[in-house]
Amino acid sequence: MSRPRVAVVTGAARGIGAATVRRLARTGWAVVAVDRCADDPDVPYPLAGPAQLDALTQEFALVRTLRADVRDEAALHTAVETAEREFGGLDAAVAAAAVMLGGGPVWEQTDAQWRTLLDVDVMGVAHLARAAVPALLRRPQPRTGRFVAIASAAAHRGLWGLGAYCAAKHAVAGLIRGLACDLRNTGVNAVAVSPGSTRTDMLRATADLYDLPEVDELAEQQLTGRPLEPDEVAAVVAWACSPDSFAVTGSVLHADGGFTA
Repeated sequence: MSRPRVAVVTGAARGIGAATVRRLARTGWAVVAVDRCADDPDVPYPLAGPAQLDALTQEFALVRTLRADVRDEAALHTAVETAEREFGGLDAAVAAAAVMLGGGPVWEQTDAQWRTLLDVDVMGVAHLARAAVPALLRRPQPRTGRFVAIASAAAHRGLWGLGAYCAAKHAVAGLIRGLACDLRNTGVNAVAVSPGSTRTDMLRATADLYDLPEVDELAEQQLTGRPLEPDEVAAVVAWACSPDSFAVTGSVLHADGGFTA
């Protein structure tokens, strides 16, 4: 029997992260699923809980979980070490952990909001890269390693009241482009996936920020005419993790329902 491909996924307890774990696991991957699983005093909406992360191990025999904050680089090294110890190596890393903060113009967004967004949404990706890329490169040639970061339509447009969030997500896209250049000729690719409005808890928090009763109003600029489902974005992420995505590196996959068309 051939060994499974192995991934580490952050932000794995709910939303696009959880959908990515499930899609990978359903197709035979082994996954180490990482999530903070606790609320953050600097984030004004509830984050995922332990039961949501634990549900993944109940569904899939080849999923291991780790409660960890992506701001803790040592914890992400532990996640990678778990993948190598339990499953024999690492083939993909997916940085899906993120938070959304805002609600006013850039000049009113506080240092605390900026720090949280940059520490979680940008440095969380960098921390995973530091932990995961050496493991991806430990695979023998010919390699098919993949590093995938979840950016956002906000990485390509300005959005009212979300200037700091837009800046953080633009930084994720730039980080991926630079990482792909550093990985030239290694067999390991780096890509970003930029979702549009996707039916997640973060989208509900965004609707609350805009005083919108229904999240569907946030998808009015999407050609799909409705918010995306997490699994519809996860399908793109899973493809980006596969050997079939060889031709795509240093690029952004716009899984945004046509928002940026």
